[in-house]
Amino acid sequence: MSVKERKERDRAERERLIVATARELAEQQGWDAVTTRRLAERIEYSQPVLYSHFRGKREIIGAVALEGAVELAAAVRAAASTANSPRERVVALARAYLGFAEHNPAVYDALFQLDGGLAYAQEDTPEPLKDAFAALLESLAEVAGDGVQPGLFTEVFWAALHGLATLTRAGRLLPEDAEPRVELLVDRLAMV
Repeated sequence: MSVKERKERDRAERERLIVATARELAEQQGWDAVTTRRLAERIEYSQPVLYSHFRGKREIIGAVALEGAVELAAAVRAAASTANSPRERVVALARAYLGFAEHNPAVYDALFQLDGGLAYAQEDTPEPLKDAFAALLESLAEVAGDGVQPGLFTEVFWAALHGLATLTRAGRLLPEDAEPRVELLVDRLAMV
């Protein structure tokens, strides 16, 4: 391995450590606890080293969001792949999405609530974000209905899931009604 390759490998490893540490700290204590000072202390590097990878917290949030988008897409695809019918796929997708939001609140916030400096729904949207949407579209396109644009249907269904996830996390909806909500969403919106 050349010196250049080793340096690139070390840099990538430091970057992964910064993102993983930020994510861990955010999941434990919330995003307000994630500061460059705390991260530098936890990873045992100086703040200038941290700034050589990310210009600040905003870029770190963006990196966590991109990592989360990959995980969300994988979770949705894995859940949908076990289903045997369009309705089962949509139910599995909804459960996987809501489960991801529940079990990864800081990542979910990085993806959909906080400013990570990422472009959404634009030409320069990063591939992991496009792929997360594509993972939803893959299962929802087949149930969009006649004359309904699949992408638009996916946006509306996603918005409903996001609303359920956000309101449940905020304690505005009873958690024990989660399953009836999914069933109602699938039966009335997806009509499968």
